[in-house]
Amino acid sequence: MPSSDISPSDARRAAPALAIDQAEAVLVEHYPRLVRLGYLILPPSLGRHRRVLGAHAVAQRALPRGRSAEETPPVLPAQRAGGTAPAPAPATDAGYALLRLRVVRAALAAQRPVRFAGREFGWPPRAPLPLSLPRVWGLRLFPRAGEPEEVALDQRLGALSATARAAYALRRIDELSPAEIRLLLAGAGEPEQRIEAAMAAADAVESEAPLVDPCALQARPTDLLRRRQRTRTALVGAVAVAVVGCGFAVFPDGWGPDGAAAPPYSENAAAQAALDPASLRRMPADAWRQAARTDFSVWPARGSALDDTGLLRRALAVWARPGDEVRVSATPGTQTGPPPGPAQLLFAGEVGGISVVLLHDGLRLVRYAEPTGAREGEVVLDLARVDGAGLSGASAVVVQRGDGNTRYLLAPWVTEAASADLLVPGRPAAELPVDEHGVSGPLHSARQDGACTEVPALHLTADGAAGSGGAESGGPLLLADLGELTPALLTRGAPGVAGDGGSVAATREAWGPLACQLASIGGAGVRSVNAWEFAEQSLPEDGGTARWVCGRAETWRGTGARVWTQFLDPSHEEDDGAVKTAAAEDVPSCGERQPAVLSGMLWRSQDAGWFLLAAGSEEVVEIAAGGAVTGRGEGRTVALPAEEGAQARLTATLADGGELAMLGD
Repeated sequence: MPSSDISPSDARRAAPALAIDQAEAVLVEHYPRLVRLGYLILPPSLGRHRRVLGAHAVAQRALPRGRSAEETPPVLPAQRAGGTAPAPAPATDAGYALLRLRVVRAALAAQRPVRFAGREFGWPPRAPLPLSLPRVWGLRLFPRAGEPEEVALDQRLGALSATARAAYALRRIDELSPAEIRLLLAGAGEPEQRIEAAMAAADAVESEAPLVDPCALQARPTDLLRRRQRTRTALVGAVAVAVVGCGFAVFPDGWGPDGAAAPPYSENAAAQAALDPASLRRMPADAWRQAARTDFSVWPARGSALDDTGLLRRALAVWARPGDEVRVSATPGTQTGPPPGPAQLLFAGEVGGISVVLLHDGLRLVRYAEPTGAREGEVVLDLARVDGAGLSGASAVVVQRGDGNTRYLLAPWVTEAASADLLVPGRPAAELPVDEHGVSGPLHSARQDGACTEVPALHLTADGAAGSGGAESGGPLLLADLGELTPALLTRGAPGVAGDGGSVAATREAWGPLACQLASIGGAGVRSVNAWEFAEQSLPEDGGTARWVCGRAETWRGTGARVWTQFLDPSHEEDDGAVKTAAAEDVPSCGERQPAVLSGMLWRSQDAGWFLLAAGSEEVVEIAAGGAVTGRGEGRTVALPAEEGAQARLTATLADGGELAMLGD
């Protein structure tokens, strides 16, 4: 249904009333699904404990009052039956649709400002938790720790509006179509303009990572010492009330000395020593000049808050025991446990109104961030694996993001910093200021709405005394922010020689047509990305000479490399004629171990003729096509006449007699 046809009245078309006992049976049957729906819609700012309770609350409150439910849901399928499983009975469908509507409406209403006399007020906030249920005393509940992809998805959804989260949840959980989602959101009271904006934002989230399960929970005690202190304070207050006749019981609030950390569960001398700020290792300013290695282990401690014991203690405690007010993220393959011993302090100071602590334990970088001067609220803990980092991998760390900008803490061997737009390789890089603590000025962050109008990159120059030759020698570096703690190194050239002798200008020129693809590999723990032009092809009907490029993103963990190929059409160079033709993950293609690659696509000439184009790397001596397009040709490229929409399978013969399938097959 087109969005212009949706109205709240349309979304409340008549359906038979639902008996209360029938509604209860449906609620019990679909309870985990409804709780997960409520959890995804409720805001992460509630904290994991309150968000879990809120999700269970809105699901339980969805049960209508009275002997029958007079409210009618939008007329749309409750869920899609997969495979050959039988579809639910009609009554169950209507019952689930009603409960789902009530859950979505309650979860959205919990985030709307209070209205009074026609005006909106942000305080007091609506409470998603009813007074009667559920209630938990002495415990904090939160979902089990998920995979890094699950955490990254939850963080990305947290940046969306409540309506957009609802649209995404309905699409993922119940597999509703866009028209069905619009109809349901309209039935929940959302205005049409907000629905359209939410649909666009939800469509931009393409991740299929597992969803958080708010029914599979972990339990931890609340702060026992603080609870005991509150009990004593309450008793003192009660005595004061009895003596004076009136008074107030004052309860301590805000963070304790350990900040937003959870209470300790056990005492261990070695573990406690690692959490003592006095035990943090601090390197001298010039240690990197005499060291045999050039990585994070030789970074000096910098920042304006190196002596702020309270800040350092909170950072260490939260790292060891993140509480429910801590937003934790970790790149794939990164362990999130406490430090195995005293960590190395890299930075402690204020950046853009945020107090930041950067730590290194030999394998991981850890970034702790809290609002400067705050005594309560959400804090951030980011972890990233960086073992084996060399000069290029240890030259910059994200220290703060905000207002569409990113600031970096630069390595002590960096002598110059500049910003560049990869989409405009001919534009000179702009100098980036660096303060006395090594923190760079703001660099534009890549847009998160899917638009590719600018791809910022960090251009660094390293001291010639750093490194030991080759790609790790002192010299220029080009880095791209992929949404992680460390930016990824951008290189160009054939596998095994990428980065050797190439200038930053040549690397920017190579990445110009490919830069928009960088957004698709963010959050994967990427260490470096190489662009390799593996073939040129003369196009039929005087179409010019096209180029075939392979991109390969290597990860810090060594597995999960992302590989893709692109076709650069010479007739569309002004409007970015790069077409992604194939992609695969965790394959050796375009890498040092197996450089050979084969790719292909359907191409339409300026004379409206369709062709199957294929190209391979220098190891390829013959290419064959099967399926709707058949034929073969000697050499590294082939162009075969084809029909629009034809499906074909490509294989290549290698010089050593081996066979190579198309990338992604």
